[in-house]
Amino acid sequence: MRIWILLLLTFICFHFSSTASAEVPLTAVFIRDHQLWLKKDDQEIQLTKDRYVYGPKWSYDGRFIGFIDGDEKGEKSDLFIYDTKEKDSYQPYVRVVTSDFKWAPNKNQLAYTEQGLLNVTKTKNGRPQGFENVSLGVSGFEWFPNGQEFIVSSQSNLLPTGWSPIPLFRIPVDANLAKDKIKPFYTIQTEEPDLFGIDADYFKWSFDGKWVSFLVLPTASWSMDSNTLSVLSSQGKHFQAVGKMLGYQDWFQWAPSANQLAYISGEGRFFVENKNLTIAKIPIVKQQKEYTPKGFVDLDLEWFSEDLVIVARATENKEWKEGPVPTMFTSLYAINIRTGEQKQISFPEKDELDENPQVAGHYLTWFRKREGQTKGDVWVKNALNGQENMWLENVDYAPTFFTPE
Repeated sequence: MRIWILLLLTFICFHFSSTASAEVPLTAVFIRDHQLWLKKDDQEIQLTKDRYVYGPKWSYDGRFIGFIDGDEKGEKSDLFIYDTKEKDSYQPYVRVVTSDFKWAPNKNQLAYTEQGLLNVTKTKNGRPQGFENVSLGVSGFEWFPNGQEFIVSSQSNLLPTGWSPIPLFRIPVDANLAKDKIKPFYTIQTEEPDLFGIDADYFKWSFDGKWVSFLVLPTASWSMDSNTLSVLSSQGKHFQAVGKMLGYQDWFQWAPSANQLAYISGEGRFFVENKNLTIAKIPIVKQQKEYTPKGFVDLDLEWFSEDLVIVARATENKEWKEGPVPTMFTSLYAINIRTGEQKQISFPEKDELDENPQVAGHYLTWFRKREGQTKGDVWVKNALNGQENMWLENVDYAPTFFTPE
């Protein structure tokens, strides 16, 4: 009898440990207590101390990690780079102050804006070091897929007759402020109320590089309630307004192998209603399709495959009108956009919510936290039918995975 009890206890302990921590072949950086950490497979390594880190981004080959060293008041935003080969953090120049930086898609070069000036790093001893000016008057930007040019927006001006159109430019990396190298790419003609905006940002390229999506952003207060998701062809010839949505850049994503955009459509800054997963085939030639059932809201998304989209879904709350904004207890659902089949795939406890779904290889990951808490744990499962396991414990927010192309 004692042997059976011992075996049962051993099984329970083994089962608990396997569900609490998973050995998964993934690599990610994450923030814990405001410090930068790296996890590869089952090993966690702290990379910074006594900093206030946010916004880490991998270089294309995974050697470097760019991040912002800030402070609790939001008054500081210094750009640092961690070198995983040399195992040290450094600044690419004496001091770089920025809140918007992006790695090139095919080389270890950083582009960043500082008070409207777009710069790129030079290279010294194989590391991004020093910088060169590219262009003035830059609001939003993104690399072209070739890694040799930028698409750049410049905020419109308020004239006596109203706001001017939003200009977009195509600028080579080596422009070095030379006006003759800076070419107009497209001008967004904004007309109230159908398409009103004063800026464009959050550029994302389709898988084949033939289209770029972005948000047309109105003035600050208006932007909290509605922005226009738009697309533009890679030659700057064909523009389409896709739909209205909130200004969350993770809420619109290109399909992994088709020119389809998934986005959370709907206006209104509160998450209690009118937030629907919508699929638009680009270019738009027929009506878009919504997949969120009546009585629910979808509050984040991620493509799992060409036909499967993962959403963070909650029951809508139309009864709420005032007072503290209610917590929307999301769990993850998988939607087959070809067959229309939908099923729940994560099952948080009553006071928990699952958010920030991410796909890394064959794995689905998400951030799980309790009501009223900001920190949480990262959970993972291998494929949609796999066993869910905790992968990271007590982190500030969802990690950033390195997924080599």
